[in-house]
Amino acid sequence: MSMNRPGYDIAIIGGGIVGLATALALTERYPGHSVVVIEKEPHLATHQTGHNSGVIHSGIYYRPGSHKARLCVEGATLLMRFCDAHAIAYERCGKAIVATDERELPLLASLYERGLANGVPGLRLIEADPLREIEPHARALRALYSPHTAIVDYRAVARALEATIRRQGADILTGTRVAGIVRADGILHLQTNRGDVRARYLINCGGLYSDAIARMAGAQPDVRIIPFRGEYYTLRADRRHLVKGLIYPVPDPQFPFLGVHFTRTIHGEVEAGPNAVLAFAREGYTLFRIHPAEMWATVTYRGFWAMAGRYWRTGLYEFYRSISQRAFVQALRRLVPHLEDSDVAPGGAGVRAQAVRPDGTLVDDFTIVPTPQSIHVLNAPSPAATASLAIGRYLAGLAAESFSLKA
Repeated sequence: MSMNRPGYDIAIIGGGIVGLATALALTERYPGHSVVVIEKEPHLATHQTGHNSGVIHSGIYYRPGSHKARLCVEGATLLMRFCDAHAIAYERCGKAIVATDERELPLLASLYERGLANGVPGLRLIEADPLREIEPHARALRALYSPHTAIVDYRAVARALEATIRRQGADILTGTRVAGIVRADGILHLQTNRGDVRARYLINCGGLYSDAIARMAGAQPDVRIIPFRGEYYTLRADRRHLVKGLIYPVPDPQFPFLGVHFTRTIHGEVEAGPNAVLAFAREGYTLFRIHPAEMWATVTYRGFWAMAGRYWRTGLYEFYRSISQRAFVQALRRLVPHLEDSDVAPGGAGVRAQAVRPDGTLVDDFTIVPTPQSIHVLNAPSPAATASLAIGRYLAGLAAESFSLKA
């Protein structure tokens, strides 16, 4: 293996935006310590980062005091500053969460209170007429409007992070898959397809495989990652005028997904989605991508069956909507009634790494577990990209405590 050093102080597994942001924070805070980022794919930001819809979330949805609430609000500010410093385009296009049914109005009011508690700037409740000035084609009884919600290309952010951490002395090893972790004489030997990488400490930002990496390192995580595919449609170019910014439904408070919605991208397209369909592989970006061993691990996990017993109706509907464009568009039409079936075409898909507890609970907050020699990020779905720079700083602080690092 070609590397600049025979060993490292800190190894980060996972070259997505959270892993890169963590490397940035470590190289800034502890310039005397050697850092390596290990990524199994030939390129960085291949999975959750690279399949992200590009929203810089403002922090409305999350329970006040939670990791998500604090790190999302802080992270959005840090991310926009980073984009300014590195000439990365972003746009504050604004976001409307629309209530289309009387039963949703109390939930909308609750979201407003959460947003205020979390310090989301500029947040306001608006009636149908003011909404039409912002989103002329949206339908709502009332809406929650966040003018500072923005859009960006997270791949561009990842490229800037890569360049920055390289300049600051970190190594990045791509095409390097960790297959085992052995501890000997106080050193972690990360066994990879390109030889051993030795490090004193480990930070696990492995996303879809974070629980498996934790077990390799000797941790006993009380969650299992279950993958959910999110599929998108795109609006035809001549119908993009139907959406000016971002239009979201009021989410189901029992389900940690936001529902199908409209997202204008920084490149001028409009995406519609995603749904949330059980994937048959951890990198199952299509219905027919099946990994038998990973699927077996899912269906033999008791937390899966507890989850299925709780959400089977929702799961069946999501699967039906996955195979029926008409059903997908019908759900979108609640938000924008003038949308027609022919206005959309199939787009891309992403896979969400969702941590599930043995009792079937879908973990809603970021889950970060420190040990004396390693830190494991075991649940970092949306808004992790928005919060990435804040997560990186948080992990660097946690590393100081767990690893006794000195600046």
